[in-house]
Amino acid sequence: MKILRNISYLTILLSFFGTIAFASGHWSLKEAAKPYEGTTVDVVFLLRPGYEAIEAMLPAFEEETGISINIIKHPYENALGEQVRDFVAGGDLDIALIDLVWIGNFAENEWIVPLADVQAKFPDIVDPDLDIDDFFPLVLNAFGGWNDIVYGLPFDNYSGLLFYNRCWLEEAGFGAPPETWGDLKDIYGPALTGDGKYAFALQSKRNETQSADSFARMLWPFGGSFLDADFKSNLNSAESQTGLKFRQDLMQYMPDGIVAYDHAETVNAFSQGDVAMITEWSAFYSTVVSPDTSKVADCVEIAPEPKGPAGRKPALGGFSLAVASQADEAEQAAAYLFIQWATSKANAREYLERGGVPARQSVYMQDGLENFKFVPALVESWQDGVPEFRPRFAEWPEITEIVQEWGTKIMLGEVTTEEGAQEIGTRMEDVLEAAGYYSGDKPLAQ
Repeated sequence: MKILRNISYLTILLSFFGTIAFASGHWSLKEAAKPYEGTTVDVVFLLRPGYEAIEAMLPAFEEETGISINIIKHPYENALGEQVRDFVAGGDLDIALIDLVWIGNFAENEWIVPLADVQAKFPDIVDPDLDIDDFFPLVLNAFGGWNDIVYGLPFDNYSGLLFYNRCWLEEAGFGAPPETWGDLKDIYGPALTGDGKYAFALQSKRNETQSADSFARMLWPFGGSFLDADFKSNLNSAESQTGLKFRQDLMQYMPDGIVAYDHAETVNAFSQGDVAMITEWSAFYSTVVSPDTSKVADCVEIAPEPKGPAGRKPALGGFSLAVASQADEAEQAAAYLFIQWATSKANAREYLERGGVPARQSVYMQDGLENFKFVPALVESWQDGVPEFRPRFAEWPEITEIVQEWGTKIMLGEVTTEEGAQEIGTRMEDVLEAAGYYSGDKPLAQ
C-alpha cells in the first residue's frame, strides 16, 4: 500500500526524534508538557463507551501535564455537522474527531495537520515510545491516512463482529455459530425463528446505520462494491445484486420493523434474548456482557462476521484524532500531547479494561484477556479488510443520504434491488462528476 511509504518515513522521523530526546535525558510527559501548562484543548466526544473510558482516565493526564481537556459531547449524528461548522468559521476546536468516512473531507479542506508536520514542528513533545508500527496497519491506514499521508492516530476503533447467544444456539442443536452468511440464512435462520423470537437482527435505520451497517455490509462479502476502478457505480453488478438480494431474503428471519432499528434497538433486542445473533461493532461488547444491561450476559459469545462468496469482509468503523490546523501553536502542541497519550501503548490496557477498543497490536498479545471474548475475533477481523468499506472521500456525506433513502426503499419493497441500485448509482455518479472526479480534477481516491 502507498500508506506504507509514509509509515516508513514516520518511523525514521520518530527514531530521529527519539535519539534527540534520549540524548538530553529520559523523555517524560510531564517535562514535555511544561511549556504548555495552562493550555485548554477543545475536542468533540461521542456518547459511547470508548469516550467514557478515556474521560475516566483523563484526570491523570491533566494532573501530570497541567493541560485541560474541554470535552464537547454530541451524539454521532450531530458530530460531523458541529465540527464542520466550527472549522469553517475558524472556531475553537483544537482536535478533530474523524470518522472513517470523514478523513477525505477533513484532509482536503486542510482542517487537520499531517502527523509528520506536527512532529517536525514540536520535536520535543514526541514520545520515543510512540511506536507507530504497533498500530494495526489496516486500522492506521483506514482511520488515520488519506492520499499517502497520515493525519490522525486511531482512537475508538471497531470491527463488525458476530455476537451470538451460545445457550440459545446449543438448545437448537448448534455447537458453533454460522461460518458463512449462507448458513446463517439457510440453516440457522429457520431453526432459530419463531414464537416472537428471531435468528438475526441487522440494524438498518435510515441514517448512517442504513449505509454502513446494513447496505455496505451486504456488498463486500458477496464481491460487490459501491464503485468500480473508474469510479462508476458497481451496484448493479452481479456480485452487488447478489448481496442486496440476500439481504432481502434474510429479512424473513429478522424482527418486524427492522428498518427502524438503530444500534440501541439491535443491541437491546439481543440483550433481552429476543434475537439470537447480531452483527455489531466491538464497542458494544461491554453492554451485552454486563448483567446490568443484558439478560443474556452469561451466554454471550463472539465470532468474526460470517464469510461470503468473496471471503470475510467485516464492517469497519471507528475514528482517529488529529490536530486541528485552526489551533494556535500552544493548542496544537497540547492537542498532540493528548492524542499521543490517549492512543499510547502505555494506556492501551487500562483503556481496554474501562470499555474502550484500542488499535494497538501489543495490548492484544498480553496475558489476562480471557474476559474480553471479543479480542480473538477482533484481531482476526483487523488482519484483512476493506478501508473503503464506505468510500472515504469528501463527498460521502452527500452520497450516504442517497444510500439511506434508496437502501431503505429497497428493504421496504418499494423498489426492486435493481431499481434502487440504479437510482443510487445515477445520483452517486452525478455527485462525483460535479466534484471533478471524471474530469481529472480530483484523484480517484477513496
